[in-house]
Amino acid sequence: MKVSIIGYGEMAKAIANGLKGEVKFEVVGRDEKKLKEFAKEFGCEYFLINGYDITSKNVILAVKPYALKDIGEMLKGEAEVLISILAGKSLEEIKKYIKSKFYLRAMPNVAAKYKASTTAVTGDKEAREVGKFVLSKIGDVVWVNGDDEIDMATAIIGSGPAFLALIAEAVCDGGVYIGLKREISEKLTRGLFKSFCAIDDNFATIKNQVMSPKGTTAEGIKTLEEEGIRGKMMKGVIKTYEKSKNI
Repeated sequence: MKVSIIGYGEMAKAIANGLKGEVKFEVVGRDEKKLKEFAKEFGCEYFLINGYDITSKNVILAVKPYALKDIGEMLKGEAEVLISILAGKSLEEIKKYIKSKFYLRAMPNVAAKYKASTTAVTGDKEAREVGKFVLSKIGDVVWVNGDDEIDMATAIIGSGPAFLALIAEAVCDGGVYIGLKREISEKLTRGLFKSFCAIDDNFATIKNQVMSPKGTTAEGIKTLEEEGIRGKMMKGVIKTYEKSKNI
């Protein structure tokens, strides 16, 4: 199998890094200089997009959402499977501009670069196995039901790393404030996230296991609840989802 990646931005690079050595791919785009840099970095072929023929190809569409119409006008032919990672662009809208036998919408995250993405996918069931095969090379794959659930998943999977980075920064800064050296606080914070991901209990159970009566964790939880951290995080996810419906 060979995959054509349309786009050369950060997410396209993350996907290429995950696919490298696993699946053959080529990159397609408008800027020849950027294409050459991409091709050199990942050891693949490159093609200019104007008049590029996608007939019978498996395509990953990784451009900015606003560029969908322009990109569609430049392509020729009908793809076999089109996997779009464009936030906020429904399957029906994608079908208006790019021809393909089968369509999938996917939402990976930047951890694809480390083959550690969790990618939500929906679309034509006939292309499900192709999508799972390709996207499993960059991490875990979760099948969801329809465009709306992809938009919901975007708020967690796509934007979530930025939310967690904000939390990690705050935890690290808190460690510095109470007296830890920056490098030690950062190592401890990274270790915290790594340890948390290894725990297979539900979130409430984890909290209850750590939070003992009148203990240090109880004091911290009380403070976070008083500051409204839970509601603010929920609001961040909700607002991200709402924005994804209006791109």
